[in-house]
Amino acid sequence: MPRHCRAGSVTIGAGQPLAIIAGPCVLESFELGLEVATALREACAAANLPLIFKASYDKANRSSIASARGPGLERGLAWLADIGKRLGLPITTDIHEPAHAEPVASVVDVLQIPAFLCRQTDLLAASGAAAAKHNRAVNVKKGQFLSPGEMAGPVRKLAEAGCTNLLLTERGTTFGYHRLVNDFLGLGDMMQLATPGGSAPVCFDVTHSTQCPGTGEQTGGRPDRAPLLARAATAAGVHALFIECHPAPETAMSDSATQLPLADMPALLRSVARIRSAM
Repeated sequence: MPRHCRAGSVTIGAGQPLAIIAGPCVLESFELGLEVATALREACAAANLPLIFKASYDKANRSSIASARGPGLERGLAWLADIGKRLGLPITTDIHEPAHAEPVASVVDVLQIPAFLCRQTDLLAASGAAAAKHNRAVNVKKGQFLSPGEMAGPVRKLAEAGCTNLLLTERGTTFGYHRLVNDFLGLGDMMQLATPGGSAPVCFDVTHSTQCPGTGEQTGGRPDRAPLLARAATAAGVHALFIECHPAPETAMSDSATQLPLADMPALLRSVARIRSAM
């Protein structure tokens, strides 16, 4: 039996509208976060799609130790809380350390586990316990090194920590030739993954799936293919889309090679909304 994920006012899962999780990779400033969130709220409302705003207070997995990481825990959470309150939006951000789980869960609606950390027991246990305590959700991104079936492991760890309000995200698999490959057979398998409590809703990470790892000091990407992947995943029946966007991606502090221009989002959202409506 399928289950649902509740993120504030948004319910993700079978029989629900296609949810959009979107925003800039890094919360570069409060003003940029508010600008992007406001534009996305308008675009999603026009397409009749629910929105969860995403931005990271810290990016711990960077190509260089000198890379910009964001405003940090305290200031970043304050900015996210303010944006969510002003616009009436659920909020998500990624978390890298078990000690951050409690303060993050006290503010945001969805705690996001990065793909490279999806098997870290301490991080999953802390996030699951904090999410259960504060009535939040946890979104686990599938590691580029895992099969879809292996995501039953993180789901089990979260359940053992008391959290069954969860979402799984597909973001491509590494095959060692500077490209992430999206296995749509595996995507279907993950949407039917047998876990305690039933199969979890599945999100498709549109922009990170276009990454080209190992192509230089910074990860490259093919954002021109993002609309193709978004349409294909929507037609495949995923329950949510994850899309990073920025007013000027070429100047972004992180993932400049994969984020979509904010101005392109309304057309893309209208496109996937039409596909979902046709289904």
